[in-house]
Amino acid sequence: MSAVDTALNNERICVVGLGLIGGSIARGLRAAGYRGGISAGVADRAEADRARALGLADRAETNLTRAVDGATLVVLAVPIGAMPGVFADIVDGLAPDAVVTDTGSTKLSVIADARAGLGSAIGRFVPGHPIAGTERSGLDAGFATLFEQRRVILTPTPETDRDALSRVEALWSALGARVSEMDAAHHDEVLAATSHLPHVLAFTLVDTLARMAERTEIFEYAAGGFADFTRIASSNPDLWGDIVTANHDAILPVLDRYIGDLEAVRTAIAAGDRATLATTFGRAKTARDGFAAGRG
Repeated sequence: MSAVDTALNNERICVVGLGLIGGSIARGLRAAGYRGGISAGVADRAEADRARALGLADRAETNLTRAVDGATLVVLAVPIGAMPGVFADIVDGLAPDAVVTDTGSTKLSVIADARAGLGSAIGRFVPGHPIAGTERSGLDAGFATLFEQRRVILTPTPETDRDALSRVEALWSALGARVSEMDAAHHDEVLAATSHLPHVLAFTLVDTLARMAERTEIFEYAAGGFADFTRIASSNPDLWGDIVTANHDAILPVLDRYIGDLEAVRTAIAAGDRATLATTFGRAKTARDGFAAGRG
């Protein structure tokens, strides 16, 4: 994790949403030596009390206008479906020079929400997405090292102020992340294939098996491969329903291609076509091994 620079220590940071991502941001900032104040926007008084007890925020508010009051850097770590309401709730409380960023898994939809909600303040908005997470959620899910050596993609709009962009880059760098920039539409296409589709597949597979008559025996004898492949089906279903709905334009083409490839594999299995299966499985192994080696 990088040391917090002087400029970041001068920021007053507000994190709206203290689940896995937002809670990890708060924890990571303190672990990195951030000495400024952290306020938080939370759902209810119980969460506010819990956030203070965990040391995630110095001040926690259920009213988002009050939560962002005095903040110079606001991080929105809420589900995609909540973004329109959050932008509307914070706009009147934002300081004129406050920078706003988000952590949403889709970018075109969030940018549209920001334009509608922030109005003339859109130049101070920096769309972002940390490529990090687990299947856990809630105030107790976060941890300080979640973003270390993980990619964070920023997708600035034509209106995005360069100073705002550099301040958001400083935040993620302090958390140990590797920051890069990407066009928002391209981001959504890439994430549709590498994140959103795998979640759709995992949820659907587990649901299919759970509805089979012999499901108890199936899960009893499931081995490590099943656990590895379906781990992400333990993710928050409401959150992922919002994500795949918001990014449906990018998800549907890659889902259709997968369905076509799956049909081809079914045909090969039915025909006993070992050559096609060996070619398909071999290509997959080579690609997966290369991916794993790169991560290592």
